[in-house]
Amino acid sequence: MCGIVGYIGENDCKDIIIDGLKKLEYRGYDSSGVALIGDGEYVFKEKGRIVNMEQTVNRDIFASIGIGHTRWATHGRPSKINSHPHMSYDNRFILVHNGVIENEVYLRDTYLKGIDLVSETDTEILASLMSVLVKSSCCVKVGIMEFMKIVKGSYALALVDTLDNNRLYAIKNMSPMIIGVGDEFNMLGSDVSCMIKETNEFVPFEDMEFAVIGKDDFIIYDKEGVVVNRDSYISELNSDDIELGQYPHYMLKEIEEQSSVIRKILSEYYDDGFVVDNDLLSELENSDRINIIAAGTSYHAGIVGKKIIETMSNKPVDVHIASEFVYNTPVLSDNPFFIFITQSGETADSRACLKKINQLGYKSLTITNVAGSTLSREATYTLLLHAGPEIAVASTKAYTAQIAVLSILAFCISDYEIDLYKELSKVANTIDEVYSLKNKIKDYAESYLSDTRNCFYIGRGIDYYVAMEAALKLKEISYIQTEGFAAGELKHGTIALIEDNVPVLAIISSKDTNLNTRGNVKEVESRGANTLVISTKSVSNESDEIILNDVHPLLTALITVIPTQYISYYAALNRGLDIDKPRNLAKSVTVE
Repeated sequence: MCGIVGYIGENDCKDIIIDGLKKLEYRGYDSSGVALIGDGEYVFKEKGRIVNMEQTVNRDIFASIGIGHTRWATHGRPSKINSHPHMSYDNRFILVHNGVIENEVYLRDTYLKGIDLVSETDTEILASLMSVLVKSSCCVKVGIMEFMKIVKGSYALALVDTLDNNRLYAIKNMSPMIIGVGDEFNMLGSDVSCMIKETNEFVPFEDMEFAVIGKDDFIIYDKEGVVVNRDSYISELNSDDIELGQYPHYMLKEIEEQSSVIRKILSEYYDDGFVVDNDLLSELENSDRINIIAAGTSYHAGIVGKKIIETMSNKPVDVHIASEFVYNTPVLSDNPFFIFITQSGETADSRACLKKINQLGYKSLTITNVAGSTLSREATYTLLLHAGPEIAVASTKAYTAQIAVLSILAFCISDYEIDLYKELSKVANTIDEVYSLKNKIKDYAESYLSDTRNCFYIGRGIDYYVAMEAALKLKEISYIQTEGFAAGELKHGTIALIEDNVPVLAIISSKDTNLNTRGNVKEVESRGANTLVISTKSVSNESDEIILNDVHPLLTALITVIPTQYISYYAALNRGLDIDKPRNLAKSVTVE
């Protein structure tokens, strides 16, 4: 859940490394640092945001090699000492690390006896271990191979040897890392975004591989030292896609990109009919049960997807939280199919599940926003979200993209009577109309949520599933303790929490449950709750605060979620919080 950038070439890399780190700050932002290699070795690091570290960098240094890191703390509190890069005890190796080492105590006690360590991190152990192993073998390559044999855990490492300023080294296992290929330079990064300004050509790593990288070439090896030949790919990402433009925050930008995302998905998957890999559709049709595995917002999208798939295809679907499935695997059917939903394609919990599924020999699909990501490469099939980069930690457009792609998949394996192209186009137009309500929603957020410590969302059916996502979004960035509940469950315990002026926000889009949910609204009002109703036109009352135009009943989640995203955004804005980078959270959860 940290970000890494590396560069080797002809140019001064100070700004390249720092700018790349800024593009990765969504991965971690409690500290950062750079190591710059030129006429000497210079390390600058600082607690807090990248701008804090940037102010300490000596601008007079010319460095043609550099590595940088932005941290989300796992081992050791956020501090300057614990910040990366870390140096080996003899100052030979400088290293940055994303991941968690499982046998750090063993490594320290076995290989580093008598060596003083200054930080609380597992990374400093790796830096000094590398020096010990290289001294023993008299060769960096052999030292790295020995390193990979004895280090247990997840790691993406970029390191420099101060005795050789013509090489940059990288080692990968279970944490993302890719090479950026340039003209008279090469780069390393945790993802494409930190390198796209410099190059659009990339080569992915697989687990248990390492690379020796020069300015004009690079060689990838497996753990035995055998050369690995792998083709590069060209990214379609544009550097403009990751800029804020006129927006004050990425979250607001990404909320207001959702109608365009729906239209982009239609353009990618429709050509006189929806076009999806026939082999994938056959696997789905022949399976006896679909299992969706995801985490966080993607899990909530999966629950909506379950309703859509089961309604359209009459095929049973189970939805699993990834971190639970991998260690508490349920009894599986005879011929299951697995769908992994992940914005980044690097989610560690989901990847652990996919590895288990692959070992069992089952077929799988990854639905992701990132072409070439680990889950995409390791699953049998991939469907892309085409949502463009999502930078804000709180996911918005990935959620709607995931539901849209799941609806296309459901339609393609069913005989359900729906003009899905027309209905999704209507969704896009309706989302455009919601944007015009944002000032009104801003006022509601200020009125309902400025001072509250607690909040509840309620709904039934798909509205309940949206309530769960709405609650997650609000707690993520406003730090208001928020829960999403099935409205009918209020009387079974939750209503005990209702007291004067507690906000209860109801989502109502279904004719079947409209009156039931409105009855629940009256129940909480009678106990002092401050209620707000988000409804669709066909089931609305004149007193409802936010009324949206109707869409197909199976697709209501795509529109009712938009006001809740705005509510979260403005609630956090009113409280003066860091919307794009909420405390204790990082975008890509690449450690279990």
